[in-house]
Amino acid sequence: MRRHALAWWLAGTLLAIGIAASWTVGWRLSRGEQWPIPAARAPAQDLRLRTSDGLSIAATYRPGRSPAGPAVLLLHAKGQSRASMAARAEWLSSLGYASLAIDFRGHGESDLATRTNGYREARDAQAALAWLKERQNGAPVAVLGISLGGAASLIGEAGLLPADALILQAVYPDLRSAIRNRIAQRLPAPLPTILEPMLSLQTLIRIGIAPSRLSPRDGLSRFKGPVLVMGSTGDESTTAAETRALFAALRGDRSLWLVDAGDHAAMCDLDDGLYRAVIASFLRRTIGVPDVRPAEE
Repeated sequence: MRRHALAWWLAGTLLAIGIAASWTVGWRLSRGEQWPIPAARAPAQDLRLRTSDGLSIAATYRPGRSPAGPAVLLLHAKGQSRASMAARAEWLSSLGYASLAIDFRGHGESDLATRTNGYREARDAQAALAWLKERQNGAPVAVLGISLGGAASLIGEAGLLPADALILQAVYPDLRSAIRNRIAQRLPAPLPTILEPMLSLQTLIRIGIAPSRLSPRDGLSRFKGPVLVMGSTGDESTTAAETRALFAALRGDRSLWLVDAGDHAAMCDLDDGLYRAVIASFLRRTIGVPDVRPAEE
């Protein structure tokens, strides 16, 4: 009897320690932060946007060749900011496309808020897309969403982001797989399977939804416009098989680009010549070629 009691006590203690540790890890992963971003240089301009729930979001707009020309909304990865999109924005400007890059809530210079793997960040993306559409007089707008940014285009409570085209770069298929993959890179089996629910089920308490609700793959299956899915064969956080599963969820105008770009962080940062050529071709085909006239005409 004493041995059984001791075994139950040890099991209960270990479980309590595991829950406490996982809660602490979850808190750290979802905690928002702020940091300064270098001011934009003309012709780019910094601005603030207001979301549907009243948060102030920092953004940088860069004009294209025409005030009514096609544009691209740039949505960064978790832990990054609009500063990580600056080189892409300058490149897009050289092609004639206008762009808007934002700091998600809990990132950069935007208001502090809990990070929610794209669910509430979708409100930031919605506000940004609406502003950019109005600024460009209703011209087509494509979204380039990297990791968190791509998820925010697909899983918001208001539904899919009403973009004219999507470019999804290193986007996780569903939250539970994303968490399991990241644990598996650090701990041996069967710990990823055991520990994943302790982290993923925290969404029920932290943001009031089940982890199954955080599934970009499910959201993507309902998107009707053209989509370019991009991933790295060396990414163990969002694997090549999972990138192919995202692609397979599409029904319609779809393109897949898999490249050996290294791990997840490297894939999020990818911005070389071939990458730009693939994106430029997709943009020309889907949202059009910017007017050849200078913007001031």
